[in-house]
Amino acid sequence: QEQLVESGGGLVQPGGSLRLSCAASGFVFSVYDMSWYRQAPGKERELVAFISVAGNSTRYAGSVRGRFTISRDDAKNTVALQMNSLNSEDTAVYYCNARHFVRFGIEYWGRGTQVTVSS
Repeated sequence: QEQLVESGGGLVQPGGSLRLSCAASGFVFSVYDMSWYRQAPGKERELVAFISVAGNSTRYAGSVRGRFTISRDDAKNTVALQMNSLNSEDTAVYYCNARHFVRFGIEYWGRGTQVTVSS
């Protein structure tokens, strides 16, 4: 069964850092583009960061560029999101997404991990 499990969320003070991780199982991880999305209360889910198969390409939302870094480890079937200089606007539930690199209709979602930035 295909599964994505996020971890690493929590409460952090403004200016702090967190590292999210997503563990994949049940599918061939290396042929999936991976992304992190987030959804804040009352807002739509938005793309935060994207990494293509083999890590050849990355993209970031403008609001996180220069602060967040996405990476993948195909040997461990994991994707990570390093988040630095966090602020209150980064408070959201963060979701891991896997999308087949050619068959775009095949995609999977994790259940999310809560990130709260507050003093």
